[in-house]
Amino acid sequence: MSSDDSTSSTRLTARFIPSLEQVGAAAWDALANPAGLTAEEAGGERFNPFISSAFLLALEQSKSVGARTGWTPLYTILEDARGKLVAAAPSYVKTHSMGEYVFDFGWAQAYENAGGRYYPKVQVAVPFTPATGRRLLVARDAPEGALPGLVHALRALRQAAEASSIHVTFATEGEVAALSAEGFAPRTGEQFHFFNEAYRDFDAFLAALSSRKRKTIKRERRDALGDDLSIDVLTGADIKPAHWDKFFAFYMDTGERKWGRPYLTRDFFDRIGATMPERILLVMARRGEDYIAGAINFLGDDAIYGRNWGALEERPFLHFEVCYYQAIEYAIRHGYERVEAGAQGEHKLARGYRPVATHSAHDFADPRLRTAIVDYLSREKVAVDESIADYEASLPFRRAEAGGDDQ
Repeated sequence: MSSDDSTSSTRLTARFIPSLEQVGAAAWDALANPAGLTAEEAGGERFNPFISSAFLLALEQSKSVGARTGWTPLYTILEDARGKLVAAAPSYVKTHSMGEYVFDFGWAQAYENAGGRYYPKVQVAVPFTPATGRRLLVARDAPEGALPGLVHALRALRQAAEASSIHVTFATEGEVAALSAEGFAPRTGEQFHFFNEAYRDFDAFLAALSSRKRKTIKRERRDALGDDLSIDVLTGADIKPAHWDKFFAFYMDTGERKWGRPYLTRDFFDRIGATMPERILLVMARRGEDYIAGAINFLGDDAIYGRNWGALEERPFLHFEVCYYQAIEYAIRHGYERVEAGAQGEHKLARGYRPVATHSAHDFADPRLRTAIVDYLSREKVAVDESIADYEASLPFRRAEAGGDDQ
């Protein structure tokens, strides 16, 4: 598919491609993670592993995405008159709303009850990955009009796919502001992140908590491992195929019990292990020579992103140790600014994570659907803002104004 978008000085051509192989990893990565990008320009992450060609190609080539999964890649790209890639978006045509973490099931049901057809829809996102990052990848030297041209191309994709809507999820706040100016409806959500306040070590982090929470975390860490478990923290070449075999068993067991449809294939893990090993942090719980649980994290330049976890046996607090405390400890030791531990989970608050707002933007072909959803989103935002304020008021950190330890 292709379409044209013109500015007063430059003609830009939009194409929709089913694989990043058609533009090449270097060209894509020059947009996704350009050298010298500041954290502010990048929305808080100078190198985002999830929008890298290595990650997205691994999803494609392992068949973790594709028509079978309901996530059909049709990346939106914008090229100048010389054929140079100047803007792009990781876009997919979807036949359901699974694997997104920004829930619109109610919108779909209501629209279909009213006689509309909600699916297919266009999703601009990283599949199965509730982590904020850039979605509108515009080159620093792109000609004037590239950003609105990209938005125009996404709407052309919506029309060509006969889709009801476009959903740009877990975008940066700046991107959502730009999309709002183009007529998209903004949506606010919430997550919980750990922020590294230049802690010297894990004990310094604990010292910032109330006495009661500090004691609770120490007890949870002690009970999680007991006398029989130890933790292996692996990255880069230390991660072997045998580790992936074990972790995939954990992933499948958890996915089948919780969701019934794990998306990532075994081949996906081999591919990321080969193409981006230095961006992976695997935390594995071991009894003797046998692993019983594990969690996979991805490493940016500024943050650690907790993604999937699994265990073959139930053990109190092991999830907290493997997923949260080990990530915090690693972040402190290696100077990462924060840990993003995925979607939802109020229980993270008691473990030193703070509430943060997430952002998405939505565009609808049917103006009646847009009107109804904009009304809903305005009321939802009030509730989300109140929820974040309530969470902030109940954080487990010591209150300096109390003049001592908060019990």
